[in-house]
Amino acid sequence: MTELTGTLPNPQDTHTFGAALGRLLRGGDLVLLTGDLGAGKTTLTQGLGAGLGVRGPITSPTFVIARVHPSLGQGPALVHADAYRLGGRAELDDLDLDTDLARAVTVVEWGSGVAERLGEDRLELALHPQPDHQTRTVHLRAVGRRWSDEDAASGLRELLQVARRAT
Repeated sequence: MTELTGTLPNPQDTHTFGAALGRLLRGGDLVLLTGDLGAGKTTLTQGLGAGLGVRGPITSPTFVIARVHPSLGQGPALVHADAYRLGGRAELDDLDLDTDLARAVTVVEWGSGVAERLGEDRLELALHPQPDHQTRTVHLRAVGRRWSDEDAASGLRELLQVARRAT
């Protein structure tokens, strides 16, 4: 398991961080995002979409519980889901996300405590806004074999450098 922490000084840097992460992801990857309202979860996901090269616009999933953004090229689709309004794991099952898990990158906002069982291999990202309302601290936790090989671990360390260069 790898854990990294970085600082993102503004929303553009959060987007840039997401785009860099998106370029590391592949079909079957699961990303769980947590953070308070306004923490930058959707901004980071918009960056992921840019890095993956998917069709947008990527909006806050609070208006729809799950949305699929197809790839504009040969890469994986992005499934963007919101667990905030779900009543628990049974309702998550009703979304039928597991049909897309093997070939899409799945991002679940508010997924902590609800969506971990969707994949033994996952990235857990927590965004914490700072008092200036611009800066975010990002904490990334990589879980599972997918993220334990040297190439993946190296990519995650480089990702942290994106956050450090932004400061």
